[in-house]
Amino acid sequence: MKKQNCIVAQSGGPTAAINASLAGVIDAALKSNSFHTVYGSINGIQGVLQHKIISLNETFENNPDAIHTLMTSPAMYLGSCRYKLPDFKSNPTQYEFIFETFRQMDIHSFFYIGGNDSMDTVDKLSQYAKSIDYDICIIGIPKTIDNDLMETDHTPGFGSAAKFVATSMLEIAHDTYIFDIESVTIVEIMGRDAGWLTASAALARNSYNHAPDLIYLPEHDFSTFQFVNDLNTLLKANKNVIVAVSEGVHDEQGNYICSTQAAADKFGHAQLSGTGKTLEHLVKSTIGCKVRSIELNVLQRSAMHISSLTDITEAFQLGSEAVKAAEMGLTSIMLTLNRENNHPYTISIGNVPVSEVANAAKSVPIEWINESGNDVTEEMIEYLLPLIEGEPHIRFKNGIPDYLSIKHLI
Repeated sequence: MKKQNCIVAQSGGPTAAINASLAGVIDAALKSNSFHTVYGSINGIQGVLQHKIISLNETFENNPDAIHTLMTSPAMYLGSCRYKLPDFKSNPTQYEFIFETFRQMDIHSFFYIGGNDSMDTVDKLSQYAKSIDYDICIIGIPKTIDNDLMETDHTPGFGSAAKFVATSMLEIAHDTYIFDIESVTIVEIMGRDAGWLTASAALARNSYNHAPDLIYLPEHDFSTFQFVNDLNTLLKANKNVIVAVSEGVHDEQGNYICSTQAAADKFGHAQLSGTGKTLEHLVKSTIGCKVRSIELNVLQRSAMHISSLTDITEAFQLGSEAVKAAEMGLTSIMLTLNRENNHPYTISIGNVPVSEVANAAKSVPIEWINESGNDVTEEMIEYLLPLIEGEPHIRFKNGIPDYLSIKHLI
């Protein structure tokens, strides 16, 4: 059978695990008898439109050391984009260019690693390929720290981000408890519509640490009046109160609590900032104790130094399974992680039509949030714990992690 070529790209926000999925694709494709050249598109689908495409064979063929280093390098080796393709029925020009590029390069498999919006791209490309009867396998590989993709138990990137959030929360608690003064510390965590990542802050609790004392997720309406009452109640018994809050918390009318909201991105998502600072000012004006807000911001996205081995391993497996799916002729799908057991933790890999995932979001089950809306339940803890287990081996050089060079992006 004549070998064909494949192309892989990454899209959306970075994570600690997305390069592990890329490594899985590259490793499996280079070992396969189905593919000759494995191409990488720089900056997602925009790289195809701009013909910024590189051969990955040169760096990774017969080079397991490079594969391992890629697995344990943060963010996105191929760069990223947030680009929304138009409807091909009304504007087919970009699709015609993309598929003419595929034809010229003899590409018959396209792997796209990303989140909700990336699956929109997979869905649109799949529909167009079908409309012109182009023989290609287009496969979505999930990733997002938000953990909000439908049809999969969890997403690569989330476990490592959750581990960073929980670790940071524990370290913030150690820092806070040293002073014998009344204080409130508010930690703002990413999560516009889904509170999975903020909920993971609860994993910081142990035999001596009760922080975070309060957890607020966007799945439950937020009341500033109740927030102040919650703090006052806790401050009667505790000198220090630590709060975890999602950036996307909103009141019962749907208005975000954050101080600023930038223009929506190309996919219509609100760009939020300042939830923690807004609540800091509220505490100053109502309670008057020492208060500070901490925004973890982009630090929670690519913290490879405290990543989860479970997360990295599963991400690599998904990349490998995507190649097998292409060899089987599957297309217009996203791979999924299906939890089979918690004790011991086991998963299987499946797939679903990508149309069932694109432009949808999975929320935290309301029954995993306590009745007061200021904490999570034991069911959430049971769900989260296996996802942060283990630590990958990361090489260091001169005291700093030795990651794979991204000079091609600079």
